[in-house]
Amino acid sequence: MPNYIIATSSTSDLTRDYLEKHSIPFISYSYTIGDKLYEDDCREESRAAVYQGMRNNGDLLKTSMINEYIYCDFFDSLLDTGKDVIFLDMSKKMSVSYEKALLGAQMAREKHPDRKIYVMDTLCISGGLGLLVESMVARMEEGMDYDEVIAWGEAHKLKIAHRFTVDDLNYLKRGGRISGAAALVGSLLSVKPVLYVPDGGTLDVAKKVRGRKAALAEILRGIKDDLKEVDTKGLTMHILNADCLADAEHVRDEVRAAFPDMGEITISNLGVVIGAHCGPGLLTVFYFCNGRKP
Repeated sequence: MPNYIIATSSTSDLTRDYLEKHSIPFISYSYTIGDKLYEDDCREESRAAVYQGMRNNGDLLKTSMINEYIYCDFFDSLLDTGKDVIFLDMSKKMSVSYEKALLGAQMAREKHPDRKIYVMDTLCISGGLGLLVESMVARMEEGMDYDEVIAWGEAHKLKIAHRFTVDDLNYLKRGGRISGAAALVGSLLSVKPVLYVPDGGTLDVAKKVRGRKAALAEILRGIKDDLKEVDTKGLTMHILNADCLADAEHVRDEVRAAFPDMGEITISNLGVVIGAHCGPGLLTVFYFCNGRKP
């Protein structure tokens, strides 16, 4: 048994089944729909229900920040086991969560001065974060020690590609990422942004195209470009979707046709926190490559 724990947050967008199978503790973000508060429980059925509500009922979600005291309590519970902790949450450029986690970790260290906590700035979000967690957990389970797993994660986190497209610009407008005028014009012209996460851990627009079909084609072009000089045999890819399963299956099938020796290509529901800000129709793809590029 390892003498340390790898923990994460619900924003890693891993499935509840995976988290429980590998005994990965996670801290949950919360969200509200109307005046009702929910916990992000990482269950596929909860995620599906959220997107159905957004699409069919016009539900608007508000997400809540986790403060340092909640992080401290979470870390306390892990350190009480007598093990050290590695904690992975989304890129600090995307959320204040990283800074709050650092504060919580310092408070917990004061109660457990003989234990170690490492809070990594993953420079990843959503399923990219999940892929990093999975990869580090696999190495922990293979016998890597605490410092070796941290070193591996730091060396490989920028090799995780993140590619996204959104379907409704109004969600980006509500989140302040584009102006109301840009959302209106974009919607009228059926503009679909294709986004990626660069080395800095932000969420940037790589290209704007006309129509959903063109957006999916651009994601596939980026994937093929990323992987053209990569040994794809056994390579894992995660595709997450917010109520757009047919598009996710299309991307999976096209990738499989282009790289028939590829390993597992999973499809699952996108986590609620990212989805709340981008809306139904968000499709995301994550995989290891030689380095991030638009």
